[in-house]
Amino acid sequence: MARAYNFNAGPAALPEEVLLKAQKEFLDFEGSHMSVMELSHRSKEYSQVHDKANALLRELMEIPENYEILLLQGGASLQFSMVPLNLLDRNLGASYILTGSWSEKAVKEAKRIGPVEIAASTKASGYHAIPPLANIHWNKETSYVHLTSNNTIYGTQWQEYPQTGHIPLIADMSSDIMSKKIDVSRFGLIYAGAQKNLGPSGVTVVIIRKDLIKKDESLPTMLSYHTHASSGSLYNTPPTLAIYLLSLVLEWTKDKGGVSQIEKLNQQKAKLIYDAIDESNGFYTGHADRDSRSNMNITFTLPSSELTDKFLQEAADEGFIGLSGHRSVGGCRASIYNAVPHEHCLALAEFMKKFKNTNS
Repeated sequence: MARAYNFNAGPAALPEEVLLKAQKEFLDFEGSHMSVMELSHRSKEYSQVHDKANALLRELMEIPENYEILLLQGGASLQFSMVPLNLLDRNLGASYILTGSWSEKAVKEAKRIGPVEIAASTKASGYHAIPPLANIHWNKETSYVHLTSNNTIYGTQWQEYPQTGHIPLIADMSSDIMSKKIDVSRFGLIYAGAQKNLGPSGVTVVIIRKDLIKKDESLPTMLSYHTHASSGSLYNTPPTLAIYLLSLVLEWTKDKGGVSQIEKLNQQKAKLIYDAIDESNGFYTGHADRDSRSNMNITFTLPSSELTDKFLQEAADEGFIGLSGHRSVGGCRASIYNAVPHEHCLALAEFMKKFKNTNS
């Protein structure tokens, strides 16, 4: 069966090898005569899955021992609340950097908990760029500095992160986690919904420095990082199928050569499409400034809405899925997460060139 050219922004493409292995094990996991979905989360079989996911995350991201890995639910949207509930000191406030819609939503939730300052924003210019590091300013006693590492809607991505010293740097990495090597020790907390680079929707990875985990009896039990850290992310029934698929994606990443090799492949994939944009003599216009371009979400426009509609229809006829831009900005978007094959990006670049030559 031919696979679609899947450029959806999320839930997104999963590696075909992962899907085939999951299919093979679907009715009988490890000789249990049960599906992973049917296993008790307290069983020996499931414990091996849970432990493997944790171990591979720690290995592939080189997570130091003084960090806890939590496998939670609720997506990044719940983390917008959990982060300030657990870390925001109301006497100090927190600092947020605005680079798109998701950071705006994070700010909205944080303001429900305590005072928030905007350390930098590119909203006035239409979120075309990541702010220069020199333009980011936060209160020196702030509780933490929060950023969104990659912006799926606008197609921008941090190339270098601010140095925050003793102040914890918090990052929503939902759409570019494990797409490139990072120094985890630069961050106090990293969180990511799995449905872009790590697996299916349903599980959220939180990587938190252990000294930031505090027991606070005033917090609702399920909204406390301490609850989940002290129970190995097994306080309540975890999303077992999503964690199983997470473990398979991590296994696939390791087999591909790890994060450093994945990063090289992502750079090559992105270059194919950005070259099609840059060499089109203005037929395609990228949304993001060149020094802020994302290797995960490539956003661009065509000369008219009529041509955009024609492009999307002809692309769909050729098997390209998910190329419509977000409703808030329009245009087109190609999401080329880790699992999107190089050949699919090459096919899209060739289609873009052919469409331009026919319609310009």
